[in-house]
Amino acid sequence: MRYGFAIDQRTCIGCHACTVACKTEHDVPVGQFRTWVKYVESGEFPATTRDFGVLRCNHCTDAPCVTICPTQALFQRDDGIVDFDNERCIGCKACLQACPYDAIYLDEQTHTAAKCNFCAHRVDAGLEPACVVVCPTHSIWVGDLDDPGSGIARLVAGNPVQVRAPEQHTGPNVFYLGADRAVLDPLAAPTGDTYLWARPDEHRRSVSADLPTDPVSKARTTLNTAHPRPWGWRVTTYLWTKAVGAGAMLLAAVAVLAGADLGVLGDLVAPALGVGGVALTGGLLVWDLKRPERFLYILLKPNPRSWMFWGAVVLAAGAALFTAWLAVGVLAAAGVLPSGSAGTVRAWLAVPTVLAAAMVAGYTGFLFGQAEGRDLWQSPLLLWQLIVQAAMAGGGALAVAAVTVGPVPGVRTLVLPAVALAAAVHAVMAVVEYTGRHATAHAAVAARMVVAGRYARLFWGGGVGLTLAGAALAAAAWAGAPGATGLAAGLVLQAALLAHESVFVRAGQDVPLS
Repeated sequence: MRYGFAIDQRTCIGCHACTVACKTEHDVPVGQFRTWVKYVESGEFPATTRDFGVLRCNHCTDAPCVTICPTQALFQRDDGIVDFDNERCIGCKACLQACPYDAIYLDEQTHTAAKCNFCAHRVDAGLEPACVVVCPTHSIWVGDLDDPGSGIARLVAGNPVQVRAPEQHTGPNVFYLGADRAVLDPLAAPTGDTYLWARPDEHRRSVSADLPTDPVSKARTTLNTAHPRPWGWRVTTYLWTKAVGAGAMLLAAVAVLAGADLGVLGDLVAPALGVGGVALTGGLLVWDLKRPERFLYILLKPNPRSWMFWGAVVLAAGAALFTAWLAVGVLAAAGVLPSGSAGTVRAWLAVPTVLAAAMVAGYTGFLFGQAEGRDLWQSPLLLWQLIVQAAMAGGGALAVAAVTVGPVPGVRTLVLPAVALAAAVHAVMAVVEYTGRHATAHAAVAARMVVAGRYARLFWGGGVGLTLAGAALAAAAWAGAPGATGLAAGLVLQAALLAHESVFVRAGQDVPLS
């Protein structure tokens, strides 16, 4: 059994009755929508046309929102309906990033995720969804798509139909008849300065300036809903804090395995940065939740398919190992633990610490990979780039700390060359990633915003320029005196990484999905 919708845009009159019925049935807050009507106008006066599109959750067969939700607040029923339980939702907004259709929002009243749930309570009572009942032209069909005898199955089988974002391979179960391409493709009709009865939200207006207009159809969106970026500066900062902490511990553990002497930097400073970085990372993640009092649900009610859940596990494991390393250093410094014994314990901890540090730095690559709505984040290079960034930022932090602890042999033999190499590699990877070919139009549009659009100055000047400057300073410190030059390299590279992450996080969310 597979419930679905068929929306006949050949008969839809754009009356918004479905929107009003849905808002009434579910007490949807003002300004938020589970279903809405998009207007697109094409051509130039007097040869103009207006097309409608009824947009909503697609109740996907392979729903990415269900996969990414860390607490199973979103789930798929046996009849194919994708429903939600707001008592389990922690408000992490990952589902908003996973949905390629802009169908999910954060309810202003409950501060939890909500969307079209097919009026599951009505379906269970043998009734049709409210939008179907109220539609005056019977433009919304509903039923079991797997039943060849159902009206919707016959309609879909007997007519040309379209789905939204087929390239995402989610198996959408909302089919459109007679819909104009510009209605279903969010890149085909940029938003102008005004809607029919209102002004577009500022974010959508500013982003549309970077979107190309079809020179033939001149299609433009004249009515739509607002979809602000779900993630902001806290996620940008989280990427930096965990890079610093994980990178410092990665180099400290590698130094033990390589026999390099980092002295107090490896014994105390690196694990302090590791523990502090993970603690700040966790604090930022909890702070970013809309229901932070439920943060333990991620461990108490986990979804083992979600990389947000596994990220929490990785951070906890990393925190435990980094704390153990710090404890060894503190005990040795206090004379409680002999230096030989401390070295033995660090040798035991080195390999698992390298693995944990790499995973703390890199697990976000898997998490962002589950954000199917953000094509820019789907890069196969992301995991490796995050690890390289960690070596750059964590090594840079150690180079800064080295100024205060005096000469340490391992700074020149390991830290500075690692920082210089990591910074250079990161800059090359960033340029290659954004200037190369992209698998989807959405990724290409986002990349164009980065290299030639609204983020070009910050990317080239901050993300690339400062990174190369930091790499040059680290190389100079490696070749000469590591003091002030190493300090400058470490500080410049922190700013460079923050600039890069700011661009990466925002540009990925700027491409419209509806």
